[in-house]
Amino acid sequence: MLNLLGNLSSRFVKRTENHMGNASTMAAEGIQLAEDGVQTWDKLTMLSGKVQTLDSEVDQNTAVLMGHIEKLKSSDEAVQKQALKDMYMLVEKAWRTPGYGRDLAYSLCDTIRLYGVLDYLLEHCISSSGKKELTYECAHLLEQILTPNNRDRVVKSGFEAVVKLACSQDDTDLVRIGTGLLENMFKHSADTCTKVIQLGGLNAIIRNCREKDRWTLRHCAAALANCAMYGGVTNHKAMVDHKAPEWLFPLAFSDDEFVRYYACLSICVLAANKEVERDVTDSDTLSLVEPFVTSHDPEEFARSDWTHAQGRSDDWLERLIPLLQSSQEEAQCLATFHFAMEAGIKKDQERIKVFYEIGAVRPLIRVASSSSNPTAVRFAVQFLSIIGEEIPSKLSLSVPTWSTDDVLTWLKQIGFGGFRDSFNDSQVDGDLLLLLTDEQLKDDIKMSNSLIRKRFLRELVELKKNADYSSCDSTKLRRWLRRVGAEYMQYTYHMVHCGIDRTTLEWLTEDHLLEDCGIANGVHRMKIQNAIKAGSRLFPLSSETSSPSRENIAPKLDVFISYRRATGSQLASLLKVHLQLRGFNVFIDVEKLEAGKFDNKLLENVKKAKNFILVLTPDALDRCITDTEGKDWVRKEIVAAIESSCNIVPVMSSFSWPKPEDLPEDMRAVCYFNGIKWIHDYQDACIDKLERFLRGEDVSKRGRLSKMSSKDEEVFDTPRYRLHRMGSSDSI
Repeated sequence: MLNLLGNLSSRFVKRTENHMGNASTMAAEGIQLAEDGVQTWDKLTMLSGKVQTLDSEVDQNTAVLMGHIEKLKSSDEAVQKQALKDMYMLVEKAWRTPGYGRDLAYSLCDTIRLYGVLDYLLEHCISSSGKKELTYECAHLLEQILTPNNRDRVVKSGFEAVVKLACSQDDTDLVRIGTGLLENMFKHSADTCTKVIQLGGLNAIIRNCREKDRWTLRHCAAALANCAMYGGVTNHKAMVDHKAPEWLFPLAFSDDEFVRYYACLSICVLAANKEVERDVTDSDTLSLVEPFVTSHDPEEFARSDWTHAQGRSDDWLERLIPLLQSSQEEAQCLATFHFAMEAGIKKDQERIKVFYEIGAVRPLIRVASSSSNPTAVRFAVQFLSIIGEEIPSKLSLSVPTWSTDDVLTWLKQIGFGGFRDSFNDSQVDGDLLLLLTDEQLKDDIKMSNSLIRKRFLRELVELKKNADYSSCDSTKLRRWLRRVGAEYMQYTYHMVHCGIDRTTLEWLTEDHLLEDCGIANGVHRMKIQNAIKAGSRLFPLSSETSSPSRENIAPKLDVFISYRRATGSQLASLLKVHLQLRGFNVFIDVEKLEAGKFDNKLLENVKKAKNFILVLTPDALDRCITDTEGKDWVRKEIVAAIESSCNIVPVMSSFSWPKPEDLPEDMRAVCYFNGIKWIHDYQDACIDKLERFLRGEDVSKRGRLSKMSSKDEEVFDTPRYRLHRMGSSDSI
């Protein structure tokens, strides 16, 4: 290894003398300065008033870096370790530099690769020399310098060894670094994502979602987001198979805003994939997206953490654009939120043109003008305001009632303003627009270019799918078509225009769908007919007003989890996922965002639940003691559980019981139920014990219930039957 660096000795001397000259030298040597498109110093001069400062910073930091690199030639392992630590601190400081930190860090990372240090790091990560501390420092620095060019090098040499090292659980010090390495490797390509998953990378990330360490959880959330963004459909299925949607729940429920955000982003990307949409929605994680985006301002969120400050690369942002057109409201909300956040960052960097280059502006204009999602509209408008775009007129979603002027406005918004005269001459209103055919576009509108017609029809299909047909669709045919599939909503107006409603569906023939409704896609006709044949069993043909909707039928509820958000949210969310994966139907309130907020509907769910898990974390019952008016929601949930004879199971983590007489009388009985002490490092064993509590197993070995005191630390005997309220005299 010393030879690797030693052979570069003359190169070190020469470049140390010449490399500091100016930024153009580095550009000439092929150093890529920024992932986000600023790839030469000539382009960087567009950043008014900043280039000289960046030049100076690069010169100074590179000089310091060269000194650290020189020390790696030492035969003293301690000197090498210190040099690696110093390099890590230098690069980390560069990443944190406001404004141009990405460019500065990329310059240092490229220098590290060009001088052979990256190969040095890989060799130590690959070798089994037994130098544990040196390997740790190498992995630590490697995780910090995985820019696109450096990721390419790792994929070409040392990839498998790096992933295996990252997946290692033998050394707790490497877990945080390992998740960081995996986060970066998932950001390479779909093929690389597949290989990482095959080598156990996704398993390692899922396993580490249980951890407490803040940075480990941050890496896990970002790794899952990167896997979703870069992995493609095949890897989305792998994520579902590995239960990623379920394990994203505790991340999206985290107290750390970074963890929450990237968990929400990951679940939204998965939800936008129709092939895994059902699995994603079943995980309940999507329900955490709206509370997050509606409680944050994009620009303020960008300034809340240095990790957001540099913004994302062009490539990364381009992968987010499909979410703007997703039928999942949460996905559209999250995507518009992120673009509004990026707009502020790119404006400060004087790089607004990036959004035009990747084609993000027009989809955001479309969201602002025609989306039925008010939250997404708000963020899209915020984005457009920041970049200086004209805010489009908000058109009514009731397209059938549009005037010709409305149609002309829509044409301008979607980029077809050049055909406004033709549409105006033909007096095309909303009704005619929804019935337009390819032939009419060609002959009457004079849209002769077939590819342009395809682009226009693609926009028209999106408009048809999102339109409001309540003015003419009294039997909610659109809703029925939505249940067949989101893409089938485009046929609503044609079918209604032909006189079809939900009561006449069963008499439709293949010819009706083809000739009268204009459904040219044979597969779509087949699926519609199959849905009709399924009849009321799957898609009730009668109006919803005549019978209870499916949504109003409450499912069986096995477990209700009560917790104090300030200290118990992580444990509560972990319990939910563990139990859900074991087949329990679990309810946890995901909108308990403010102290004192309480919804009486929660009480109904408590009463429906067979089991009631009370998460007891530090000070969880303190507010109950001082609650003289009975307004505390944890107290209300406990009282409802006692009165409903739920099987109450306290789960305690670093919790000390107050004296029973200090608690309000209506909840005092909670002190006399068997409970479980939660040990975070032995989660599976704790869940095994909890499952036996919930299922009432091992009746013959059940011990007598005893009053819990603040000194009780053991895991109590497993109950053999459902536990009910007990008077204090029964517990002595």
